[in-house]
Amino acid sequence: MQLHTRDRQDEWMDQPDLDGALHAKALHGLSRVNRLSGAAGTIWKPIAQVSDAVAGRPIRVLDVACGGGDVAIGLKRLADRKGIDMEIVGCDLSETAVAFASENAQRRGADVSFVQHDALGGDLPTGFDVVYSSLFLHHLEAADVVRLLVAMRTCARHKVVISDLLRSQLGYFLAKWGIRLLTTSKVCHVDGPLSVRAALTISEASELATRAGLTPVQITRKWPERFLLVYDAGATSGWAKS
Repeated sequence: MQLHTRDRQDEWMDQPDLDGALHAKALHGLSRVNRLSGAAGTIWKPIAQVSDAVAGRPIRVLDVACGGGDVAIGLKRLADRKGIDMEIVGCDLSETAVAFASENAQRRGADVSFVQHDALGGDLPTGFDVVYSSLFLHHLEAADVVRLLVAMRTCARHKVVISDLLRSQLGYFLAKWGIRLLTTSKVCHVDGPLSVRAALTISEASELATRAGLTPVQITRKWPERFLLVYDAGATSGWAKS
């Protein structure tokens, strides 16, 4: 598989008329992938650090394109265990995803709310300290990535946090074969490899972040073949990429 250039194609999960049962099964599969890959833990540290800046009140966090809500739920449960007061709202364009996420939160006893919202169709909700997104950028064309990052930067008082796939041969192998060990969802089996082909490299993510005005920005490589991008609105000097 040649992965030198980005190849973004519409995924099954991007189809507005995707069968509800197939969608729900895919969300179950992605939830398992996110739990086993430690998705919530990957974004935990930069978000928790905001507690010093908002002493005396909860950290208000917005999850953009929350999907099945498992990252937001994992983040909230982690905050509760560590005694950090955190209020999390997840938004997603899909009514199916919002309903799934709400049921998921109730079942797991997590105080997280979910609302239907088109992240690219207008302004994001305001009043949040941290705005993050997990595994969403690879669904978007470059111009929409920049537009989303601008909206997130405008919305966030303190930090923008992005966790997404890296386009690499190892990432493609994990998406094509590893995901088959974790779920029987055909949607996941098809979309996994497509997601990696559409993913960004660290240098591409850095360039798009710069175009969106997210400077300085810190981008680090994370297992399994993901990158973590952090923009701190209060930072005054550049961070190294690794």
